[in-house]
Amino acid sequence: MPRRPLRVKAADGEPLRTAFSALRTELHVPAAFPPAVLAEAEQAARTPGVDGHEDATGLPLFTIDPPGSRDLDQAMHLARRDGGYRVHYAIADVAAFVAPGGAVDTEAQRRVTTLYFPDTRVPLHPTVLSEDAASLLPGRDRLAVLWRIDLDADGGVTGVDVRRARVRSRARLDYAGVQRDLDDGTAEEPLALLRTIGRLRQEQERARGGISLDVPEQEVVEQGDGYALEYRAPLPAESWNAQISLLAGMAAAGLMIAAGTGILRTLPLAPHGEVARLRRVARALHIDWPHMTSYAELIRSLDPARTGHAAFLHEATSLFRGADYTPFWPGHPASPLLHAAVADAYTHCTAPLRRLVDRYAGEFCLAASADRTPPEWVTDAYRDLPHRMRTGSQLASRIESASLSVVEAALLQDRVGEVFDAYVIDVRENDPTAGTVHLCDPAVVARVRGGSAPLALGEPLRVRLTEADVERRTLLFAPA
Repeated sequence: MPRRPLRVKAADGEPLRTAFSALRTELHVPAAFPPAVLAEAEQAARTPGVDGHEDATGLPLFTIDPPGSRDLDQAMHLARRDGGYRVHYAIADVAAFVAPGGAVDTEAQRRVTTLYFPDTRVPLHPTVLSEDAASLLPGRDRLAVLWRIDLDADGGVTGVDVRRARVRSRARLDYAGVQRDLDDGTAEEPLALLRTIGRLRQEQERARGGISLDVPEQEVVEQGDGYALEYRAPLPAESWNAQISLLAGMAAAGLMIAAGTGILRTLPLAPHGEVARLRRVARALHIDWPHMTSYAELIRSLDPARTGHAAFLHEATSLFRGADYTPFWPGHPASPLLHAAVADAYTHCTAPLRRLVDRYAGEFCLAASADRTPPEWVTDAYRDLPHRMRTGSQLASRIESASLSVVEAALLQDRVGEVFDAYVIDVRENDPTAGTVHLCDPAVVARVRGGSAPLALGEPLRVRLTEADVERRTLLFAPA
């Protein structure tokens, strides 16, 4: 399921940080790494446990990440070739630093994924690895799983190769800078091709019926004595960068399926009832959704910079519920095989610093590309991965939901009793006087109840704030 990014830009967000700290305690979020884990990570950083990496340090790779990021999973180089393009995509070789069954591995199995709070993040691996030795930082030799994916003139895949390599990134770029260089025409060809290949892959996605959700980031900005909650639309460069990651995930799934063993990221088709609910939300937000227009076509027509469209894109993440990890092996084929949003087979393999399953997927792909058997530590454990990843994903979702509730309550805690303009975006079937509203300003979605008349779906409604409690993370409105 796509993350609903939430970022605090407050100069002094102490009340929020206190609430987030309490949330971490309540949800038993791991804190510091145990001493044995840190000691093993320090040793691994000095002496990785896997060798046999080819020398690819001459490849001028670059990374694209948010400013200040140090846990750099991916680096790329893009080039033209006869009749098409060549994508080199280096993924941090985390397996080279994690001894199977060791202290770092055991802790990663417990943590499963990096957890994101608006004020901090709780990493999957000790930072000596995730932000240093295993991270693809610029100007340093690093160990990687290096993908070479050849594309034709239309962006279709014509060849895939993956192997271990020693690489060196030349530049650490950020999205705003990349977008600026692409827009003003100053980007050199390897970067300029990000737009070319990204758009071709978007057309490939459209042709197969896939959809990428450009979920807007919500920023919490301190203003005077309070806070403001705003949407930030993703830049086109972010979407083109995501297409490169998606390309690698699809190529990885293809390799594993051909080999007959692996683990896929799968998603069933959305239930009809959920699509019907989103149609009601669209109507409430005055988004035209003709019945002959598919969900994928609608999403592509939306502008995340518009508040109503941004709100709908956040609601649309509900269609990604049901995503899971599906292991398969000879005699036990994957079922389901496809990821409904990708409209093809797909797996997670591009973020091993931040997600446990990606380390296993990388090993499956290396083995498939070399026509050999995957390591025993992979085949012994990967069938249990779906349960672990589910548990980690559920915790991440709870954190996301609770963090948003904290922010919204803090945003409005001094405005109890005020009246706001809103639209009704959902009505409870068993109680038509209760439901959900989307405020016109600020960008808040919250519960409404307490009126005597049934709510009218899609209609404007003046609502009064009756409760906003940061500690209890509650926000409640009533018809005014």
